[in-house]
Amino acid sequence: MRTALSIAGSDSSGGAGIQADIKTMSAHGVYAMTAITALTAQNTTGVTDILDSTPAFLAAQLDAVFTDIFPDAVKIGMVSSADLIRVIAGKLCQYKARHIVVDPVMVATSGSRLLQENAVEALKQELLPLAEVVTPNIPEAEILAEMPIRTPADMETAAERISRQYHCAVLCKGGHDLNDANDLLWKDGAGRWFNGRRIHNPNTHGTGCTLSSAIASNLAKGLALEDAVRQAKEYISGALAAMLDLGRGRGPMNHLFDLKSGYIKEAE
Repeated sequence: MRTALSIAGSDSSGGAGIQADIKTMSAHGVYAMTAITALTAQNTTGVTDILDSTPAFLAAQLDAVFTDIFPDAVKIGMVSSADLIRVIAGKLCQYKARHIVVDPVMVATSGSRLLQENAVEALKQELLPLAEVVTPNIPEAEILAEMPIRTPADMETAAERISRQYHCAVLCKGGHDLNDANDLLWKDGAGRWFNGRRIHNPNTHGTGCTLSSAIASNLAKGLALEDAVRQAKEYISGALAAMLDLGRGRGPMNHLFDLKSGYIKEAE
C-alpha cells in the first residue's frame, strides 16, 4: 500500500484539514499519516479558536513518521506561524521528502484568517521552493503573485509568475465567481486548463484541503502530475455531487461517496 503524510491543522467538525485529508487519502486507497500543526475549534460557520502545536512537538511528530513509515507523498495544509513553517521545511529537507504538495491555506472557506502575517514570507521562502506543486485559490494566488486576478488571462500570468519565482508547478484554482470551476496547471513554462463542471452545492467546506490531498494521493500512487490533477478534480466533483447537507453554514462534502462496503449500510 502506498502512503501519504498530511501536515495540517485539525478541524473539529471533520470537513477540512487533517480529517478531510485522512478521508480523502483513504478513499484513494492510500495509507494516511498525519503531523498536526494546530488544533482548531471549528465548524461549518467559522473558526472560534486555534491552538498551535509547539515547534518541538511538530518536529517530534515528523521524526516519528519519517523514521518509521516513509511517506510516498506529502501534503501540507494549514500552518499558521513562521516558526512551524521553518520546522517543516527543515524536516522535509533532512529526510529528502518526495512529491510535496503545498496548499497555501490563508483563509478558511468561512472567511476566517488562518495564517499569521509573519508567516506569509516564511511560506514563500521556505516551503514553496520545496513543492512539486502548489495549489492556491484566487485570493491566495493574488497574494503569492502580488497582483489582482480578474480574468482567466490574469490566472495565467499569476500562475506563471509564481512558478517562475518558486521553481514549482502551480495549480491555480478557479471559482470565486471568476469561472466555472476551471483550474489552471502551470508546469515547465506552459499552462494547461482543466475544465470542471459547476455543481450547485453550497456545501464546499474543505474543498481545497480535499483537492490537494487527492493530488498527493495520486502522486503517491505513481501518477504523473497532470493525471493526478485530472483524477483529483473528478473525485471532487463526485464528492460535491453527492449533496451531503450537514451543519448550519457551508457544510462538508461526502468524501466517501464512492465507498462500497457492507459496513456502511444503514441499520434496518
